[in-house]
Amino acid sequence: MTSFYLAVFTLWQRELTRFYRQPSRVVGALAPPVLFWLLIGSGLGPSFRVPGAAGTSYLAWFFPGVVILILLFTAIFSEISIIEDRREGFLQAVLVAPVPRSSVVLGKVLGGTTLALLESALFLALGPAVGLRVPSVGALAVLAAVLFLLAFALTALAAAIAWWLDSSQGFHAIMNLFLIPMWLLAGTLFPAEGTPGWLGAVMRVNPLTYGVAALRRALSSGAPGPGFGTSLAVTAACAALAFGAAAWVASRRSTR
Repeated sequence: MTSFYLAVFTLWQRELTRFYRQPSRVVGALAPPVLFWLLIGSGLGPSFRVPGAAGTSYLAWFFPGVVILILLFTAIFSEISIIEDRREGFLQAVLVAPVPRSSVVLGKVLGGTTLALLESALFLALGPAVGLRVPSVGALAVLAAVLFLLAFALTALAAAIAWWLDSSQGFHAIMNLFLIPMWLLAGTLFPAEGTPGWLGAVMRVNPLTYGVAALRRALSSGAPGPGFGTSLAVTAACAALAFGAAAWVASRRSTR
């Protein structure tokens, strides 16, 4: 068990060290979502009304979706290092070490999760500007738990995809094809209420919808959508499944 936790800690620390040496990653993961928030929120705000949440501005409605987008971008940028490490030979050296591959996956995923939490915390500081405030220490702890589960789930999912691929171009293509539509259909830009039947059904079976709902309720207790308990349970289950998938893929992939 000592070697397991040592491998996890070492890889987690390496992810943070690489991040601090590449400050452009902060800009790449944080600036685009903030621009989306300002441009889309300002453009749609005057004509958008949130069902069941009268008086809520579109910037406030869109805020949790931007937090998710920051987590998503950070997950993509952090887990693409799996492909780079394989190309440079570092990953092969790690995988032949006498430690379970699940420890390697956990270290990489926790590193990406930590970075995602740090970057989302910077954006959350803008919440009071649109009327979103965490009322108590208990609510802050709930918000931190929701953010951790979301960041862990998205990072583990990105890791599972990165383990399968040898091309960074292919990784970005899969991310754009799979995760971006998943984000769009999670109630980030528009609520499920009032959408065509088939679109609303897709949004309801999208697991990220429940993550967005959990985050929205953590930031505003009166927000419409799925209940907090259900949303949190679905998000936790998805985080566990995503990590299990990443660990399984890592166990099946050769060191080449």
